[in-house]
Amino acid sequence: MSGTPPTATRSSIVPGEVIPAEGTIELNAGADVVELTVVNSGDRPVQVGSHVHFPQSNPALDFDRALAHGRRLDIPAGTAVRFEPGIEMAVGLVPLGGTREVYGISMDPPGECGPVGSSAPAADADGSK
Repeated sequence: MSGTPPTATRSSIVPGEVIPAEGTIELNAGADVVELTVVNSGDRPVQVGSHVHFPQSNPALDFDRALAHGRRLDIPAGTAVRFEPGIEMAVGLVPLGGTREVYGISMDPPGECGPVGSSAPAADADGSK
């Protein structure tokens, strides 16, 4: 029968094998990307992973944390960006997905990040949120 895909034979099956389709995949296609300039003002390199709420990253990184609220690095999952001391670097940030809730990472996590484009929640007079 022409047009029928070949049947895998027992000898051609490789456990766990992944056979990707031809072409490329654009990560975060259509996402609202914000470009920021980041400088590591510390004396040691800092790495930030793909799923870290960027404003909660190492305090030695100087950048507009309010603009970064609710966002993460625009990089593949499971990877990280290394910021060397004193080196200015441009990065792209995309909105956090899912429920947009962040707990942990720092002593003062934002919790619910709100809609894309919203800024960090303002602190009350006593410093709480």
